[in-house]
Amino acid sequence: MTPEELSSAIRAALVEAAAAGDLSAPVPDDVRVERPRNRDHGDWSTNIALQLAKPAGVPPRDLATTLVARLLDVAGISAVDVAGPGFLNITLDTASAGELARSIVDAGPAYGRNDAEAGHTINLEFISANPTGPLHIGHTRWAALGDAMRRLLVASGADVTAEYYINDAGTQMDVFGASVLARAKGEPTPEGGYPGAYVDDLAAAALEQRPDLLDLPEADALVLARRIGYEAQLAEIRATLESFGVHFDVWFSEATLHDGGAVEKSVDRLREQGHVFDEGGAVWLRTTDFGDDKDRVLIRANGEPTYFAADAAYYLSKKDRGFDEKIYLLGADHHGYINRLKAIAAAAGDDPEHNIEVRIGQLVNLGGAKLSKRAGNIVELADVIRWIGSDAIRYSLARYPADSPLSLEGEELRKQTNDNPVFYVQYAHARTANVSRLAAEDGVSAEDGFDPSLLADPTEATLLATLGDFPRVVAHAAQLREPHRVARYLEDLAGRYHKWYDTCRVRPMNAEEEVTDLHRTRLRLNDATRQVLANGLDLLGVSAPERM
Repeated sequence: MTPEELSSAIRAALVEAAAAGDLSAPVPDDVRVERPRNRDHGDWSTNIALQLAKPAGVPPRDLATTLVARLLDVAGISAVDVAGPGFLNITLDTASAGELARSIVDAGPAYGRNDAEAGHTINLEFISANPTGPLHIGHTRWAALGDAMRRLLVASGADVTAEYYINDAGTQMDVFGASVLARAKGEPTPEGGYPGAYVDDLAAAALEQRPDLLDLPEADALVLARRIGYEAQLAEIRATLESFGVHFDVWFSEATLHDGGAVEKSVDRLREQGHVFDEGGAVWLRTTDFGDDKDRVLIRANGEPTYFAADAAYYLSKKDRGFDEKIYLLGADHHGYINRLKAIAAAAGDDPEHNIEVRIGQLVNLGGAKLSKRAGNIVELADVIRWIGSDAIRYSLARYPADSPLSLEGEELRKQTNDNPVFYVQYAHARTANVSRLAAEDGVSAEDGFDPSLLADPTEATLLATLGDFPRVVAHAAQLREPHRVARYLEDLAGRYHKWYDTCRVRPMNAEEEVTDLHRTRLRLNDATRQVLANGLDLLGVSAPERM
């Protein structure tokens, strides 16, 4: 019996109780079941009696007691106890619990997927680094967490568009273009320009594409150097992210907001809402009405739009494109953006508590990392991937909450020991694959027989309960936007699998021992664990190796 099937059985018992007049409260569409911390309290627990007691007008324990008899009539449930103020602790019979192994294998990659976020249409924006240089370690955390969050939301039924906002407008791009052109001319980097050696590569690309670059008038050469350098740098950013397993559905150019008049139109739309005012020759948005610490300038007195005006236009663009929910994943230096972005949402007529979510990722320190020779004063993401590997860095970043500062030791992440969490989990998957291979050589085939009642060892009950908890963990991690919950679950699952492996044999001891249904059924449990480990690692963008 899966947790979903148990939830349905409890709901059916509630419907029966209501029909018999034993329950006067509305029956919820979904009944949540959880695995008790203490295995002595059963396989699953629910607080539904506490949840319904007040609307039903009865003590929780009385309502729980009413449900006990009905639940004991459900096939697969062997015991139901009322605990504490009214919790229902449910124990499944061995065969019903073991049936989960077959269900997981049959479901394959779909196991763990759920509909907790069904009906949500989400724009998920993350990284959005300036296209004026390589991605660095500061961008890495949201690259890993943002993509894992996207995977979790999709697995939980949400319609998600991952978006990268390209900051390709404004003074910084002019300075960037001037830096590329200066290098092409063999001149020093202009004051305030970009000094990295990577700019030499961009200048070489500009000269290769346009050998006549230096023969053009200065203004034309500057525009061309800026465009070619920008395109080359953006292509490198894309390639680095793809090598990190991060894919974006949309690459949105800030320049298109300015070139298409969207910035000016957004000011007009916000003015129509009654939140724009003129003062000192400038155009302002009254963001203090919505909790911001000060009002913000949209258009300067000289007629130039501010970056905040582009933020407003960008938010309205997302709204116009049909995204009911907009999630912004920003860097540690963007705390001040929370209130102003929520103020934009409110000024646009949206609910800032529903239509926009802003999350801040804290800094990451990577011990042992070397500064990039190309960029000079940063640690490039591409170098980190080559040094540590995509799997190790992604998993290590995913296993901690984004709002906590993080210090990692690069050489520790490279070690193939059980002290390294990513190795520990990947090794568990490789072990399950090895067991399957060797079992096949011994003539053990799961298809030849399956008797879930044979999975009676305590380590098997614990392993099955952990496997059954995976869909809830995925749904909860998606709802809270916390991929680290999946990583910690996988470590727990790996530990329980290793204990089971040490206790229960899947293969015969020797060639003389007969292959029985116990071997075959345990092989199915092994393969179910393998599937859940693979599914969980995939949600984090980490590979599940067959051999290590």
